[in-house]
Amino acid sequence: MSITPDIVAAHGFTPEEYDRVLAAMGREPNLLELGIFSVMWSEHCSYKSSRLHLAKLPPKAPWVIQGPGENAGVIDIGDGDAAIFKMESHNHPSYIEPYQGAATGVGGILRDVFTMGARPVANMNALRFGEIDAPKMRHLVKGVVAGIGGYGNCVGVPTVGGETIFHKSYNGNIIVNAMTVGLARADKIFYSAAAGVGNPVVYVGSKTGRDGIHGATMASAEFDENSEEKRPTVQVGDPFTEKLLIEACLELMASDAIVAIQDMGAAGLTSSSVEMASKGGVGIRLDLDKVPCREAGMTPYEMMLSESQERMLMVLKPGREAFAEAIFRKWQLDFAVIGEVVHGGDLTMTFHGHEVGRIPLEPLADAAPKYDRPHVPTPKREPLADVPASASIAADLKTLMASVDLCSRRWIWEQYDHMVGADTLQRPGGDAAVVRVHGTRKALAIATDCTPRYCYADPHEGGRQAVAETWRNIIAVGGKPLAITNCLNFASPQNPVIMGQLVGCIEGMAEACRALDYPVVSGNVSLYNESKATGGGNAILPTPAIGGVGLLADYAKQMDLAFKAAGEAIWLIGGDGTHLGQSLWLRECHGREEGPPPPVNLVAERAHGEAVAGLIAAGTVTAVHDLSDGGLVVALAEMALASGLGAVVDGRLDAATAFGEDQGRYLVTAPAGVDIPGATRIGTVGGDALVLNGETVALAELKRLHEDALPAMIRG
Repeated sequence: MSITPDIVAAHGFTPEEYDRVLAAMGREPNLLELGIFSVMWSEHCSYKSSRLHLAKLPPKAPWVIQGPGENAGVIDIGDGDAAIFKMESHNHPSYIEPYQGAATGVGGILRDVFTMGARPVANMNALRFGEIDAPKMRHLVKGVVAGIGGYGNCVGVPTVGGETIFHKSYNGNIIVNAMTVGLARADKIFYSAAAGVGNPVVYVGSKTGRDGIHGATMASAEFDENSEEKRPTVQVGDPFTEKLLIEACLELMASDAIVAIQDMGAAGLTSSSVEMASKGGVGIRLDLDKVPCREAGMTPYEMMLSESQERMLMVLKPGREAFAEAIFRKWQLDFAVIGEVVHGGDLTMTFHGHEVGRIPLEPLADAAPKYDRPHVPTPKREPLADVPASASIAADLKTLMASVDLCSRRWIWEQYDHMVGADTLQRPGGDAAVVRVHGTRKALAIATDCTPRYCYADPHEGGRQAVAETWRNIIAVGGKPLAITNCLNFASPQNPVIMGQLVGCIEGMAEACRALDYPVVSGNVSLYNESKATGGGNAILPTPAIGGVGLLADYAKQMDLAFKAAGEAIWLIGGDGTHLGQSLWLRECHGREEGPPPPVNLVAERAHGEAVAGLIAAGTVTAVHDLSDGGLVVALAEMALASGLGAVVDGRLDAATAFGEDQGRYLVTAPAGVDIPGATRIGTVGGDALVLNGETVALAELKRLHEDALPAMIRG
């Protein structure tokens, strides 16, 4: 087949990029080779618009075993144990086919983690939907939640928390980010760099089908009115096969047979083979006749670009093939030797006895395009003018607790099995999930956070805040924050305004990570999250989702947000609320999305967090909750609803002290007579209502408003 300009364009190349392909090959590529360049040079695989800026993120700390560049990040959690984790996006597939898109997002991130030798112990997610009344939005919400629950529940890994927000900017392009955390021995981590000329290259797992072909390329393009036609590029998952694959891989990993291992994620067999060979500085030869296929007549192009799920690629030590095959056959999985490690730096493919493709690896990987795209900073917002007053703090609290971003997510998390494995110590709904390290006194604290409205108003400040909030949430449950993963969701990088948002958020994240000794060990970038189909290029809000992981040395000292006893004092650490710009109160009670976001003082953030950690370690406090969306009064309401105990607030609250979203703040409770230095006593626990400025809000009414809102929205 002759490669025409139309075929080149259909594969997502600019004319300049195709010229680079020609230069790299020294000739015109055939269709198979063009397809391989297409997926490897997609934004999803190459990070060509973001690599330059991702290098600004700090990846190192004494406890980091593996930072960015592998399937997942690895941190040392003591006693020879390691935590392995990563977050990834499945946005475009989930918009096209919500159940399978979300389900295979979970499956993919699970494979990233157990590929490294870890047993997955917890799943998290970060979801963004459009207005609930937008076209097909209820269908999307139901499908995504069902897909996450269906896959995680069946594979037997608990979904222990996450976050969900709704905003009109996601009407045409929802965000589905999945995170997995696993545990391994620190001396049994597996890596992906191929080695050993002559070593066998082995395919294991499910058979290859035609689902998911060009999924990576589709994930690197914006949506238009023809998006539904992309449904065939959405993969189909089988969680029961994934469970078998986990067990088979971990059994083989207990031996010494594996040299390197890589999951087949985006771009399937192409990306796994290219990444393994390029990292190892070797070549790789694949005999495509030996690839297990579930459909007749599959072409080399289809085999190399398929994103069928539940598949892995391995390099084994010579002579260990029969041993490995016996394990995978026992678990009823396919096993095939499909190639070998070779000298040189090429990916070579044969089919029916003929060479059908040969590509130098360097331009596919390390020498892939890297752009310094034009970007313009987001202008600073003017301070709020004519700040409104609150006619009734109590009435505004009711409005907020029933609002789309603050109402209970119980309808969502009750569809997830969050207790399977029997190591979940805190269920969804708190500041962070807490999961025991089985057989020890240790536990992991896990949180996902991002406030896109802040990032839109001021990307730099929003990036700082997203990192700081996960740090604060881990502190609040008694954990020591150790490291983050991220999933950077933005619209088109070819728009200098959007590119400015990406750069600003990354630079803000980097500042926060350095200030908090909180390195970035893994991550993902998802661009082109916008839709022409919703009218004029609807770009999502910049959404740099952060997944934080911390350690509790003794889970007996974990903390939660529920009030514990009547008569206990409530203390505020970090000062009164002053900042209403970009607050949910301003939006939900006054219909205004205005002003700058609250600034993040990283020195104060760290000082306040370390003070709270000290109080928890000393056993001084009985409950802890960080202040974020909705400010002080919303935090009080959440503590009250978690416990069934009310509170009386001293003094008089105005809108700013009640609903200001100033950062770096916590509410804590302590027995009567215990003093909290540097904190302000604001009230007392007790009763069955919140008493605010003399007005009473019954907890029963607040609970009804809070918990009934989301199911009612979903029903329509």
